[in-house]
Amino acid sequence: MNKQPAIEFKNITKRFGKVVANKNVNLTAYRGEILSVLGENGSGKTTLMNMISGIYFPDEGQIFIDGKEVVIASPKDAFDYKIGMIHQHFKLVDVFSAAENIVLGIEDGKYNLKNSTEEIKKITSQYGFELVPDKKIYTMSVSEKQTVEIIKVLYRGADILILDEPTAVLTPQETEKLFNVLRRMRDNGKCIIIITHKLHEVLSLSDRVAVLRKGEYVGTVNTKETNESQLTEMMVGKKISLNIQRSEPKNTVERLKINNLICKNREGANVLENVSFTAKSGEILGIAGIAGSGQRELLEAIAGLQHLASGEITYIDPKTNEEENLRDKTPLQIREMGVRLSFVPEDRLGMGLVGNMDIVDNMMLRSYRKGKSMFLERKQPKNLAEDIISRLEVVTPSANTPVRRLSGGNVQKVLVGREIAAAPTVLMAAYPVRGLDINSSYTIYNLLNEQKENGVAVIFVGEDLDVLLELCDRILVIGSGRVTGIVDARNTTKEEVGLLMTKSQEEGKENNNG
Repeated sequence: MNKQPAIEFKNITKRFGKVVANKNVNLTAYRGEILSVLGENGSGKTTLMNMISGIYFPDEGQIFIDGKEVVIASPKDAFDYKIGMIHQHFKLVDVFSAAENIVLGIEDGKYNLKNSTEEIKKITSQYGFELVPDKKIYTMSVSEKQTVEIIKVLYRGADILILDEPTAVLTPQETEKLFNVLRRMRDNGKCIIIITHKLHEVLSLSDRVAVLRKGEYVGTVNTKETNESQLTEMMVGKKISLNIQRSEPKNTVERLKINNLICKNREGANVLENVSFTAKSGEILGIAGIAGSGQRELLEAIAGLQHLASGEITYIDPKTNEEENLRDKTPLQIREMGVRLSFVPEDRLGMGLVGNMDIVDNMMLRSYRKGKSMFLERKQPKNLAEDIISRLEVVTPSANTPVRRLSGGNVQKVLVGREIAAAPTVLMAAYPVRGLDINSSYTIYNLLNEQKENGVAVIFVGEDLDVLLELCDRILVIGSGRVTGIVDARNTTKEEVGLLMTKSQEEGKENNNG
């Protein structure tokens, strides 16, 4: 390779107490290339990138920019070396315009918004962005907000860009637009580093792929000379199957009937508008939609955590076939009715588990009300915790470790394991593999499939359309709080689902066949 090295890591080591996050990492990224960085959860990817962007400082080793050793002790140092990081969670002021956010924080606050707007337009034209500089952030789609974040670092002169899970909440059409922009930036000599878990996107976009495993550098391969199986083996250290074994639904019976749900936010605007569908036992119903389209509110309404303005939630008992109305029932009331409903929420440590409590105590959150005395029974929850740790390969010192000390993937395994252990008849999971490595993700997919085969009605909210098409039997598409279509996952494409995700209300009414 004749390209000029943009950034080089030499023997980089970073420790957090006794935990070694990165160990003797040697890695080079070149100008005029897109480098993907892969690894399981806890492999040290984000820690390494945070040392480039000035959030962490290495304990050992050297960092070189354009062949010269540098010290990056703060985000300001990173900007001075023309390094910009676009985080998965955007850092924008909603009430400001795009242009105001882009110039916000410039040294001394000296800028002319009119001149800045002209410079922003030059950047958008050069790379093919679509952006209205005076548009307010709160009126923007997710992809528009991401565009603002990218232009913000380009405006400051960045020519080394790091993107953390950049396609996590984009439609296929938005993803392809982003990829085209990144390719133009690469062709203009930028060095682009991507952190992602989506192997098909890695193979489509990047020039080279660097792999980390347990904090150590495994190797780098040319994208054209590799495939998903090889990359997975490099990440995990062994061969694993990348096929989701979707079985045909058997003996499907309606378990939930959702009719004309309307849910309002604090400002009185509809976040769910006349949502209707059914969920059946023995199938996985996927829910697809742009982030913030009402997915969270829908599942929380079913679980008894969200007040409804109108509509009905009907549960059909598998033993008696009697119908029970769940509308405006609390989670405790739903449980006392004998409804076996499990919910894996989007917010793992905010709604799902208590971070300061250990794994055993988090198991007890589902069982402590069953106690018949002032003393809590811990034997069964402890056995359940140890069973989940063993079966799902949760990496933890013990069952008495506080959940907040576990990696994101292991927290998710504990949460999903606990909800499945409750033997539900309806299991709802919101983004259960978000941010998880490929090995942990397939563990979750297999668990959901097992529940389906056991006759559970599974509702799966996902953001990776390839997974939704492989895993689910039907896919409900939601846009701006409305159902825009319900499709057979075996007979559709991700492009078709992507179009449904952006349809208007009128088009949604015409296409709602569920």
